[in-house]
Amino acid sequence: MDDGVQAFMRASDEAFPAVETMTAQEVRAILVGRRLPVGNLDDVASADDRFIPGPGGDLRVRIYRPHGDGDPRPAVVFFHGGGFVLCDLDSHDSFCRAMSRHTESVVVSVDYRLAPEHRAPAAAEDAYAAFRWVAEHAADLDVDAARLIVAGDSAGGNLAAVVSLMCRERGAPMPVGQVLIYPVIEPTFETASYLAYATGYVNTRTAMKWYWEQYLDGAEPTDLVAPGRAESHDGLPRAVVVTAGLDVLHDEGAEYATRLRDAKVPVAHRDFPEMFHGFMTIMPFEAAASARELLWADIRGLIRAQD
Repeated sequence: MDDGVQAFMRASDEAFPAVETMTAQEVRAILVGRRLPVGNLDDVASADDRFIPGPGGDLRVRIYRPHGDGDPRPAVVFFHGGGFVLCDLDSHDSFCRAMSRHTESVVVSVDYRLAPEHRAPAAAEDAYAAFRWVAEHAADLDVDAARLIVAGDSAGGNLAAVVSLMCRERGAPMPVGQVLIYPVIEPTFETASYLAYATGYVNTRTAMKWYWEQYLDGAEPTDLVAPGRAESHDGLPRAVVVTAGLDVLHDEGAEYATRLRDAKVPVAHRDFPEMFHGFMTIMPFEAAASARELLWADIRGLIRAQD
């Protein structure tokens, strides 16, 4: 591993709170206090918050619009990571601005309900409602309803995968692509990557158990929670799956890419062997710049496939 990457990972690991020893509110307060200022405000022409109807009340979304004029834009409905417990619109603001700029898409970032205040499948139902809202209001948003993508990192990757399944099962218009960035797929903790990278690589095995406990509260996970448990993955949107080699979630993400491919879903699996969980959305982390450039290109490819 590059010495700079290793040093950054080690510092990130040492600085991240031991979530399993705290309440959700305590961890959230720590992370908000450490949040860096957004350094790329000018990447987009506008970033506006609004409220939309959700199954448990109004949902807040942030709508990013790229610079320039033209035909209705493609749109990316984005779900942030944070183990279903942490993070919000602000934690991923810089990443969403960059995504909008580099893919020339309208990005709709969704502030879904968090656990443990709201257990599964609240986050999934919110994510689905937000995607449906964007599809139904495409004309008002000046976006192309035929070029809608779902995307997310970590727990947000789980939600993007689940929304794709929900659209298929409920007969709703499908996204044209799903972008799953080191996604959370399955609440089992015995894969080779879980055992090899249990500690020392930012996201720990113990932390993941805690996140799942907050989200599930002992309930048996269904395919609304664990998308790998769906009876079939046939007919789902083409996918981009990103995995990090030094991540407890590596194997389940890679396995889900294989499941999709076996179901004849076109998949681009981008594996970064020397990277750790969370690397993609840390905008000051220069070693991730080329990975983000590849991701932007992959998203543009999903969009072009519909032209």
